[in-house]
This record gives sequence, structure tokens and C-alpha cells, in this order.
Amino acid sequence: MAEIKARHSRNIPALSEADMEKLAAARVLIVGCGGLGGNIIEYLSRAGVGSLTVVDGDVFEESNLNRQILSTSKNIGQKKALAAAERIKAIDPDISVTAVCEFLTEENASELMSDIDLVIDALDNAAARLVLEDAAGEAGLAIVHGAICGWDLQAMLVPPGSGLLHQMYPEGYTPSSKTSLPVTPAVCAAIEASVAIRYLCGLDNPLEKSLLIGSIADMSFDIIRF
Repeated sequence: MAEIKARHSRNIPALSEADMEKLAAARVLIVGCGGLGGNIIEYLSRAGVGSLTVVDGDVFEESNLNRQILSTSKNIGQKKALAAAERIKAIDPDISVTAVCEFLTEENASELMSDIDLVIDALDNAAARLVLEDAAGEAGLAIVHGAICGWDLQAMLVPPGSGLLHQMYPEGYTPSSKTSLPVTPAVCAAIEASVAIRYLCGLDNPLEKSLLIGSIADMSFDIIRF
């Protein structure tokens, strides 16, 4: 087995040395580098995932400062994907990073999913999620889904070709509100990152085909099984 780096030594024994080797070889696509994506990128970079492709065509705005960990008063106007790549390299220069400064579209989705082991949904709109699910299904890739609104969150591991996101987000779906707090994205991102790590390590995953819904306002959580 390869030697475990000192930076990852505290992952042991919660993760085994074999698990760490799997993470080091893993290639993960994260679509969205905002509130959810920024935190997911932080966690997976520190966990030891060896290759990250980060996708976002947006730039930072002042309204992002309340919740997006990659956003600072100094990088307003900077492309989010570039800031994500810079952060990853600051955490671990050995991680292979690809920054794509584009929005996910039907035209670029299949290319983004080539040579990838897992897709992570850190998007903020339903239409893009459906594009993501269609492309991931064609590529035979699972999706770690997460979404937030105010105090509320949800997360799930979506198997390839299951169509679960299409069931959850019928065409034309629009959320009643886009309110976002500083804390909710971090909680949801931690759950998504945990699901991703367990999936990449081949460990049991309680959120496979099961939607975790919860509110950190009253700390109530439930799991809906599909």
C-alpha cells in the first residue's frame, strides 16, 4: 500500500488505508462552486480525493458573501471555478484540478463527464439538475444530490438511470424562495461530501435511493425511501 500522507493521517482509522488509496485514485466532477459547491470542494480536497473537476460559469457577487466559503470581499467579480481551483491547490498542491468556467449545458455535459467516477450536484436550479441527471445516466454515473432553502436541506445518492431527480423536479418547477443562510449550505455540503466519500470507498450508503430531508431550525430530519 502507498504511504499515507501526514495531511491525511487523521482520517485513519475512520477510513482505512485501502479507503484512502481509493480516494487518491478517485475522479470527481463538482458542478457548481457556490454555497454548496465551495464547501464540498473544501471537504473533498482535505479528505484526499485525487482529482477534482470544478464547473461554474458564474462570478462572485456581493450577495454571495453571506454563505459562499470561496467568496471574499477581495474576489468579487472573479470566476468561481478559478477561485475553487486556487483554493484546492492551496490545500493540497498534489490534487489534479480542472477548472471549467462554463455553465452546465446539454452541449457540454457529456464531455464534462468523461473520465469521471462520481458527479456531485451543487447546482441552484432545477432545469440544470435535469440536464445533469440525463447526462450522468448516459455516462453510467451516480450523482450525489443536495439542495437548500433557508433553514431546510435535502440530500440523496442518485443511481445512474434512476430518474429520481426528474421525479423530484418536474419540468417547469420553480422554488418558492431562494433565501440562503450561512449555515445551511455547510451542513448540506458536509452530508453530500460524506455520501461521496463513502461511495468512492465502496462503503454502505444509507442515502442511496433515499432522500434525507431536514431543517436545522428545529433539528428535525427524516429519510424518504424510493
